[in-house]
Amino acid sequence: MTNTCVKLPGLDLKNPVMPASGTFGFGDVPVANKFDLNDLGAMVIKTTTPHATTGNPQPQIAVLKDGVLNSVGLTNPGVDAVISDKLTKLRGKYPNLPIMASVGGDSEDDYVEVAKKLSNSKLVNALEINVSCPNVARGGMSFGVHPDVVEELTRNIKKVVNIPIYVKLTPNVTDITVIARAAEKGGADGISMINTVLGMEIDVKTRKPILGHNMGGLSGEAIKPIAIRMISQVRQATDLPIIGMGGIESAQDVVEFMLAGANAVAVGTAHFHDELASKHIAEELPQELEKLGIKDINDVVGQVNFN
Repeated sequence: MTNTCVKLPGLDLKNPVMPASGTFGFGDVPVANKFDLNDLGAMVIKTTTPHATTGNPQPQIAVLKDGVLNSVGLTNPGVDAVISDKLTKLRGKYPNLPIMASVGGDSEDDYVEVAKKLSNSKLVNALEINVSCPNVARGGMSFGVHPDVVEELTRNIKKVVNIPIYVKLTPNVTDITVIARAAEKGGADGISMINTVLGMEIDVKTRKPILGHNMGGLSGEAIKPIAIRMISQVRQATDLPIIGMGGIESAQDVVEFMLAGANAVAVGTAHFHDELASKHIAEELPQELEKLGIKDINDVVGQVNFN
């Protein structure tokens, strides 16, 4: 029997597959009701900020040949409403499912406030600290490109929470290992990577960018080699657990990410082509492992054979 169980700080996963933050909203989008979320390793909710935000101008999403450009922004009803309404309902429906909340904001105080409230709610098992969103004017990626800021922010969040935190890294930096080590120095329990790559497309007829926000985050198949490379680099720089993402579309992709150094994975853009992608990938994983002669999925983590 092949083992697909993965144990991470705060997260006891029956398999390493979870939806990327925002993919299934707060477990309240239509697709999340089409299957049992217990089939996945964990549920990651949309990024939460101190107060309600409406996101960026339309259009917010453009589906490309090999990925998706999005400038949705951090649309959410604010942390108090997320806890009292969204998370209460999600936890009521799934009492045993590992749930990871995503934390965002415009300032360090915002992050600390949201993290503390989510931790105190006792409705989530871990926090993903989103210091890497390229779609907000303030906060987000502007934090994630400065190692000293990441270290300080991580340390200050750790002081007020009693659940593990995973710092979500941006790929829009020169050396991602510097940021990963800063998160580790600040006391992070794990790393989540990578967020989207900043990009832009132009409509040649109107001569305008196709997104209302002009630029947006590129995700999907196009960024997979970047994600694999960066995860491999971070795995060699730290022993922290890594939740890897960036173009995963199959069980084989999961194995590739884990060979690079990920301990678990998150699936996002694949849902544009198959709305049950994460469920299907989780179901296919045992057969893929068997085909490759892998008895325990944890045994492949970081086991890439370099030339």
